[in-house]
Amino acid sequence: MVLTMAEDLIAAVASQTKRLNSSSEVVQRLEENGHQNKRLKSDADEEDAEDQNKKSPKRKIVLLMAYSGKGYHGMQRNVGSSQFKTIEDDLVSALVQSGCIPENHGEDMKKMSFQRCARTDKGVSAAGQIVSLKVRLIDDILEKINNHLPSHIRILGLKRVTGGFNSKNKCDARTYSYMLPTFAFAHKDHQVQEELFRLDTETLERVNKLLACYKGTHNFHNFTSQKGPRDPSAKRYIMEMYCGEPFVRENMEFAVIKVKGQSFMMHQIRKMIGLVIAIVKGYAAESIMERSWGEEKVDVPKAPGLGLVLETVHFEKYNRRFGNDGLHEPLEWTEEEEKIAVFKEQYIYPTIINTEREEKSMANWLNTLPIHDFNSSAVEMQTNNKNSKKSSDIEGSDGCGDDSD
Repeated sequence: MVLTMAEDLIAAVASQTKRLNSSSEVVQRLEENGHQNKRLKSDADEEDAEDQNKKSPKRKIVLLMAYSGKGYHGMQRNVGSSQFKTIEDDLVSALVQSGCIPENHGEDMKKMSFQRCARTDKGVSAAGQIVSLKVRLIDDILEKINNHLPSHIRILGLKRVTGGFNSKNKCDARTYSYMLPTFAFAHKDHQVQEELFRLDTETLERVNKLLACYKGTHNFHNFTSQKGPRDPSAKRYIMEMYCGEPFVRENMEFAVIKVKGQSFMMHQIRKMIGLVIAIVKGYAAESIMERSWGEEKVDVPKAPGLGLVLETVHFEKYNRRFGNDGLHEPLEWTEEEEKIAVFKEQYIYPTIINTEREEKSMANWLNTLPIHDFNSSAVEMQTNNKNSKKSSDIEGSDGCGDDSD
């Protein structure tokens, strides 16, 4: 009997231990399930956000961009090359981080049908660059993109466009400005103090008379590189070109030259301005302009790139066809004009003024003008170019890229 009671006691203890172990396993399983559920919920939240992006419709749009080009090697991205940073590097990064495009579209920009209107080169700024691309139309899209951009690059506007729209091919014309210190127009025989120089009315009228000569269609093979006089693509149509009234900033007088044309070749605008400066300063005769449009090879100096700004791109044919069709907006930016003006005052003009004062890009370039031989033949020019290469390197940044091809 005693043996039987002992056996019953052992059995009861074993049963109790089993129940306790079983309860412990249940608690452990519940805890594990709880952690797993939390992980699943977290994963689900991330997937929901990703799904939300994926569900956002992809649409063809244009973005209105403004940027200060100092410190960048131009607009166009060189995929696979991190040595030279471009504006598009920062833009694509912001588009990916904001969820507008998937990461693989950033690596292969053709997947989002990306196209810039003008390929601005090293150091060149823009107040009205236009890019076209397909993006996910997420909420607060402009704010989210700008949150991932440096302050000197801004997206100022967005518009829906037709599915086949290409900002480069649909562009009718481009307007550039060139801001320069007016002492650039002082005659070479007159000693001037840069900060004290003020442009007189007579010289400004002469400058505008010379700039107006560029209007119309001319052969600009001498105003770029690697184009011969019989290359049809060297002919370009200029709609207007003029210099505005001078103004004083930081005790130095500046003026802004505006030029509107269908398209421009690399360095073309800088050489157009460089030649006018050479004439006004007395280094070249006015007749050199006519000569430069002929088949003869003419030595045309290239003004510094610092003051060049892409102001506006024009889509007049597109606006006439689609701007009032009830589905699309005209590509005009009157509502954004104030934001554009504020950006220029905050980031573009101060950069040009301060860099000119600190680095003296225009003053240094003016010192190279006597090296040019404006009456030389092609053979003499090759010799002179070799000798003056070191001097021309002072110029620094490039001008606008060929935005027509």
